[in-house]
Amino acid sequence: MDFTLTPDQEALRKRVRAWLSANIPDDWKKFGLSEVPRPEAYDFLRKWQKALHDAGFIGLTWPKESGGQGLTFVEEMVLQEEMALQKAPPVLNILGVGMAGPTIVAYGTEKQKKRYPAKILSCEEIWCQGYSEPNSGSDLASLQTRAVKDGEYWVINGQKVWTSLAHIADWMMLLARTDPAAPKHKGITYFLLDMKLPGVTVKPLKQITGDAEFNEVFFDNVRVHESQILGGVNNGWAVGLTTLMYERLALGFGLQVRLRITLESLIDMAKRMEKHGRSMTKDPVMRQKLATLWIDTEALKYTGARAVTKLLRGELPGPEASTGKMGWVDTHQRLQELAMEIQGPYAMLGRGADVAVDNGVWQYSFLRSRANSIEGGTTEIQKNIIGERVLGLPKG
Repeated sequence: MDFTLTPDQEALRKRVRAWLSANIPDDWKKFGLSEVPRPEAYDFLRKWQKALHDAGFIGLTWPKESGGQGLTFVEEMVLQEEMALQKAPPVLNILGVGMAGPTIVAYGTEKQKKRYPAKILSCEEIWCQGYSEPNSGSDLASLQTRAVKDGEYWVINGQKVWTSLAHIADWMMLLARTDPAAPKHKGITYFLLDMKLPGVTVKPLKQITGDAEFNEVFFDNVRVHESQILGGVNNGWAVGLTTLMYERLALGFGLQVRLRITLESLIDMAKRMEKHGRSMTKDPVMRQKLATLWIDTEALKYTGARAVTKLLRGELPGPEASTGKMGWVDTHQRLQELAMEIQGPYAMLGRGADVAVDNGVWQYSFLRSRANSIEGGTTEIQKNIIGERVLGLPKG
């Protein structure tokens, strides 16, 4: 792609830069710079996303009739670069903005496209993703949550697990089996499920970080109207894959921005930490490790740009988005490991300890990063996708 910006795009950069300088709250840093929103930051981030929406800086690529700006992914890249440079807070409704919204725009009826996207952008309605089940994680097509037709309604029974933000979500992207006699990829339907419907039960799961960020969700005779189907009955596999491609695009490209912010914070922390009486950044080995992370982060930026090129052609994100996701996982986990190395014995001190570095935010993000190679499709699955669907290798 051509990285030369038009006058309008340069004007957007200046407008974004000025707005962020004037509007990033001073108290944002008290929440730390973790890529994953922590519970104590939910209210703050909901207001922040609403402010971004009111300023016209979210949903840039979405159609105007869906609440967006009708711009291209070049403008989105400009926005994300400025967000990184100024260490702006993330959006709270990331699953809605990065996954549900684009899928509804791609497959939704006119009524659905008018009803949902605008409230996703404004953070009025939070979304979660109902894909994984206790026995259907990487093998998503084996899911057993069942939907049975009853007049105008579908009655849903089953369970989902590892459902991020389900405890605060208003809506769910739900995959359920609607034709058990069909081949496993053919009998699945994609529902837009209201989390407040009778029969929906959410049970948070505590992680090694101490937070309960994701959940189990149970469905007991939940009645969903047929108008809440997205993309047609038994077409859920195709619609669901589109959501996954957008997810990996968001992980591979969008989180590169958060990675850049985290790297800058790591360098700042390394400058403050000492080894043998001098800053860690004076140590040649440490300097090389930091430089390697910077190079890898920049490489991810351009890998994301390749995916953007495809979107600029009017195509949906494809399996190559898995490369960006894998690259982000590896780089982010190495970054977090280096943060522990830089802190030395202080790495053992977490939040609440009197002399914990940066109030223990690095200990939290190190533990949380262990999930990166599992969430959004395991690294093993990403390798299979790249091998089979990008490189054309035979199925393993």
